[in-house]
Amino acid sequence: MPFRSYMDIALEEARAAAARGEVPVGAVIIGESGVVAQAGNRTRELNDPTAHAEILAIRAACAALGQERLTGCDLYVTLEPCPMCAAAISNARIARLYYGAADPKSGGVGQGPRVFSHPQCHHRPEIYDGINAPAAQDLLLEFFAARRGPNSV
Repeated sequence: MPFRSYMDIALEEARAAAARGEVPVGAVIIGESGVVAQAGNRTRELNDPTAHAEILAIRAACAALGQERLTGCDLYVTLEPCPMCAAAISNARIARLYYGAADPKSGGVGQGPRVFSHPQCHHRPEIYDGINAPAAQDLLLEFFAARRGPNSV
């Protein structure tokens, strides 16, 4: 079966998050039959610091499949997961992680603590980065420029 990227769905979720005033990050979980769950950030809306797109998508996928692990599922997310989300990805046993933009400030996969490289990490997904990175970066830059002014990055 040829590779198919689902990053466009994650980008749609990120755009919807931005429209709600949330940091524009979107995620989608893919199972054997296709899309299992998708979500965008809702930390402000839900007053919940854990309501990152990845966490919400993992929760929804587990509920939809009636299981606590997502073995064999893929996760597409527009921004490199933070350490909290990386740990959740490991605990959920996601098979493959595809992410767009790197996050030098808060990333936990290719930057910072590199959660999957720790000996305490029980499961390491296959990781593919840079998927539609320019589109994901542009969303983030536009979002923050609108809040901080056009000369900020």
